[in-house]
Amino acid sequence: MKLHISQVSKSYQKGKIMALDGIDLELTPGVYGLLGPNGAGKSTLINLLVGNLKADMGTVRYNDCDIETLGQKYREVLGYMPQQQQLYDDFTGTRFLWYMAAMKGLTKKQAKASINRLLDVVNLQEHAHKRLSTYSGGMKQRILIAQALLNDPSILILDEPTAGLDPKERINIRNFISTIALNKIVIVATHVVTDIEFIAKEVILLKKGKLVVKDEPIRLLKTMDGHVFEVNISDGRELENLQNQYRISNISNDSRGICARVVSEKAPLEYHHQVVHPNLEDLYLFHFD
Repeated sequence: MKLHISQVSKSYQKGKIMALDGIDLELTPGVYGLLGPNGAGKSTLINLLVGNLKADMGTVRYNDCDIETLGQKYREVLGYMPQQQQLYDDFTGTRFLWYMAAMKGLTKKQAKASINRLLDVVNLQEHAHKRLSTYSGGMKQRILIAQALLNDPSILILDEPTAGLDPKERINIRNFISTIALNKIVIVATHVVTDIEFIAKEVILLKKGKLVVKDEPIRLLKTMDGHVFEVNISDGRELENLQNQYRISNISNDSRGICARVVSEKAPLEYHHQVVHPNLEDLYLFHFD
């Protein structure tokens, strides 16, 4: 199974705004974390992959066939969870899933088995017969994840899947995504870097429509060796000076005083510091701040 995004470009306003510029990616089964600041091109790329937009240049191919040529056959292997929670408020959770199953062309037998299983997976059994208007933000996220999985898709695209979830729910969904990705291509677009740090096969970084890097998390983090430091400072004034000079990924206050995590190409020699192991948040800050 393979999804190939070949030299794809997309612009708006008659070419004045370049949303994607020559993106080339090859994806195989596993989880891919799609990261980038607002305006990086993540939403445009997702809309191209789900067929809501057409590229100005380049192609998207599934198993070496253009997705535009595949048409309905491609949509049958696609699952998509949008970021926006535009739901039918008068529907119950169960009715919404039955409606989405019908839209996807599932048989009654397929839909019943899938809905029962997915309500359990996303922990909504007790709320299945409540109206969506009564759902919390986190519950709406979970019902959207469930509908994306109804047809057991080969390609699953999740746009901010853990937004609004509490820590336990976030862990459960993250573990579930990791489990189902054994035989699916799963693309997770998120601003919550920790959601994909330990489950992503590869991380894709976009910036201003261009591909910055695509690689395994462990290999990306190796490029950050020697660029992340912990600095112990004495007071707020010194912290302010530090913030004016360096990128700070974290600030904590413990028995040793104020500890700041500095991301920098050069060591902060004017402060007492030590080199520490980088994480994906450090990498994100290094490229995008």
